[in-house]
Amino acid sequence: MEDKNYVSVIFDDEEPMLKAVAKIRESNQKIMDVFTPFHVHGLDKALGMKRTRIPIAGLICGAFGGLFGFLFQAWVFTVDYPLVFGGKPYLSVPSFIPVTFELTVLFTALGIVAALLIRSGLKPSKKFEPVHPRITDDRFVILVETEQNEKSTRETLQSMLSGVSNVEIV
Repeated sequence: MEDKNYVSVIFDDEEPMLKAVAKIRESNQKIMDVFTPFHVHGLDKALGMKRTRIPIAGLICGAFGGLFGFLFQAWVFTVDYPLVFGGKPYLSVPSFIPVTFELTVLFTALGIVAALLIRSGLKPSKKFEPVHPRITDDRFVILVETEQNEKSTRETLQSMLSGVSNVEIV
């Protein structure tokens, strides 16, 4: 968020914030981000966000994990180290099910976490500079990009929005 000017619109409650997001989008101003202390239902639709594809990554990783688990056991018990124990055949599929299931769950979980971290751009050196000191406590903040004069954007937002507790230039 360097080299660009932003106006932060700070709210005390989520209902006025949702209405403000709709009004700001109707006025064709660009909303860069919305910070909330908890999940607000309907905010993703109000922002026009698309459904995430992270579950697809989980499905692919889970399928790979299940296939890997089954094929590894089949290879070990039929080719690498074939043993007959308990009168079972070498390729005893029912005995492979628990390990296959566990590896499916493990690969799914690790794949979803990796996809989330990659998609979000999170890394250990990522620094978070809060727009407002209370956004993680009880404030709702909308960041609006200004392409023109910050003062005129600020005045436009103040006249357009009701229920705004504070508008600050960032």
